[in-house]
Amino acid sequence: MKQLQAAGLLVLALLSLSAAAQGAGTADTILINGKIATVDDRFTMAQALAIKDRRIIASGSNDAVRKHAGASTKVIDLKGRTVVPGLIDNHSHWIRAAEHDELRFDGVTTRAQAVKMLAERLATKKPGEWVVVLGGWSEEQFTDEVRGFPLAELDAIAPNNPVVLQSIYRHSYLNSTALKMAKIDDSTPNPPGGTIEKDAAGKITGVVRGAGGVAFVAGKVPLKDRDAWLDNTRKLATYLNSLGITAWGDAGGRGMGPKHYQPYQDLADRDELNVRVFWTTIRQPVNTAEVDKVLLEIPSLKPFQGNDYFDHIGWGETVYRPLTTQLLSRGGNTKPEDLAQMMRIVRALAEKGIYLNSHVEMVNVIDAFLDQYEALNREAPIRGLRWSFSHLDQITDAQLARMKKLGMNAQIHSRPLIQGVLMHRIHGEAAWDMPPFRRVQDSGITWGLGSDATAVTTSNPFYTLSFAVTGKMIGGHHVNRQSVTREEALIAHTRSNALILFQEGNLGSLAPGKYADLLVLDRDYFTVPADQIKDIKPLMTMVGGRVVYQDKF
Repeated sequence: MKQLQAAGLLVLALLSLSAAAQGAGTADTILINGKIATVDDRFTMAQALAIKDRRIIASGSNDAVRKHAGASTKVIDLKGRTVVPGLIDNHSHWIRAAEHDELRFDGVTTRAQAVKMLAERLATKKPGEWVVVLGGWSEEQFTDEVRGFPLAELDAIAPNNPVVLQSIYRHSYLNSTALKMAKIDDSTPNPPGGTIEKDAAGKITGVVRGAGGVAFVAGKVPLKDRDAWLDNTRKLATYLNSLGITAWGDAGGRGMGPKHYQPYQDLADRDELNVRVFWTTIRQPVNTAEVDKVLLEIPSLKPFQGNDYFDHIGWGETVYRPLTTQLLSRGGNTKPEDLAQMMRIVRALAEKGIYLNSHVEMVNVIDAFLDQYEALNREAPIRGLRWSFSHLDQITDAQLARMKKLGMNAQIHSRPLIQGVLMHRIHGEAAWDMPPFRRVQDSGITWGLGSDATAVTTSNPFYTLSFAVTGKMIGGHHVNRQSVTREEALIAHTRSNALILFQEGNLGSLAPGKYADLLVLDRDYFTVPADQIKDIKPLMTMVGGRVVYQDKF
C-alpha cells in the first residue's frame, strides 16, 4: 500500500512539474514579423520574440516563437519594423531633473523654434509661475542666429512670469521678473565662481556667467511640493521612454538629497516606475574637514539593497571637488595635497568593496589618477570592483591599457553634440579626437555610451548614437573624427552599459532570461542614412514586457 501511495505521489509530482513546464512556455506577449536585433554576443537577428512574466522566454523565427502562444497570448505584428534593446545611459543626471517641470531645447536647431517653444510654454502658465530651461543646449546649435536671449526680448515675451534660460553650465539668461524674484539687482555681489554681468553704467544685463553663477541662479528657482515632484518624476519617465531610454546610471549632482530620490523609491515600491534607475552617492567635499565627514559615512554604505527598477550601486562622480576637470578648460589640477585627500576616500571605498566612478577628462589628470589607483591596487586590489572613469575626452592608448589592467571600464559621453564648436575654440586640433570613440573601441576595454544629460547635452539617445557614428553636433557641424560603426555604438548603448551598471544578467540584450526592455523603431537603425539616425523615434517602448510608451504603427 505504501509503495502504491508513493508511486501515486510521484505521478502527481511529475504531472505538476509537467504542468508548470507547460505554463512556463506559454507567453504573455509575442512579437512577430520583425527585424529584431538581439545584440547578444553574436549580434543575432530574429523575426520574433516571446515574453512571459516580464522576461524573454524565446527568440527566433516566427514559427518557432509561435509555439509559445496560448489562448490568452497577445500577439503584436511588427510589420517588418526594427526592434532593438531598450537604450541604457551609463551616466546622466535625470533624477535631479524632476525638481522642475522643465522646458527643454534638446535637439532644437533654430533660435526661432526655441522662442516659439518658450511662448507656447508661457501660454500654459499663470502669472508668477516660473519657466526654466536648465541646460541641454548652447547657442552654437542654432543654424539661424547664433546668439542668446537679451533681457529686453525676454521681458517682451514674458512680462508676467520669471524666466531662466541656462546654456550648458556657461551662463544663464534671466528676465526682469526672474531677477526681481531671485533678488538679484545692481548691488548683488558676484557668487563664488560666477559673475553677474553689468553694462558700462553698472546696470545688470540679465546674464549671469560661470559655473558658480549658473548654480547660484538655479538655486533661486523654487522647488515644488512632494506631490508635484512625484508628478514631475512620472512626466520625466514618460519623456525618457518616448526617447528610447529604459534604464540609466544616475551620477547625482548639485544639492542632491533624500528628497530627490524619494519619488523614484515611492514609484518603484508601487511597481509604477516605468524606467530603471541605478544611482551612485555623490558628496563633492572641498576640504579636509568635509573629507573627514565623508569617511564617517562610507562604513555604513550597503549598495544593492533595492530592486531591478531602483537601486543604489556605489559612489561617484566628483570624489574631491578641487580635482574636477572641465571640458571647456585645458589641463587640470594634479596637486599632490589634493590627490591625497581624494585618495583618503578612494581607499576607504576600496577597502569596503564599493564601486566607484570618477569624473576625469584631461590627459594629465587621467595619468595622475591612474598613478594613484595603481599604487592603491598593490595594497587593496580593485580589479574585481568594476571601477569606472567617466568622460575621458583625452585618454591615450597607454592609459586605456592601464585601465584594462586594473579591471576598469570607460563611460564615454556625447557632450560635443552641443559643445563641439566651443571645444574646437579651446582645444584646437585636439578637439577632433574628443572623445576618442574609435580609440576606446579598438583598445578592447569595456566601454559604454552615455549623455551626461541634462545640463551639458541633449537627453536623446539617438542623438548620442548619431554623434558616435557621424561626429556631427546638433545643427550639423562636423566636430569629431573618432567615429565607430552603428553596431559598435548600439552595443555600447545597451549590452556594455548593462555590465557597467551590474545588470548584465538582466538587461542589455534581447536574450532568453533577460527582461523584455525593448524599442520598436519608426525606421531601420541599420540602413537609414547616417545623418538620419538622430531622427529615429520609438513607436513603442517596453520595460519588463510592459508597454510604457506607444505611438501608431
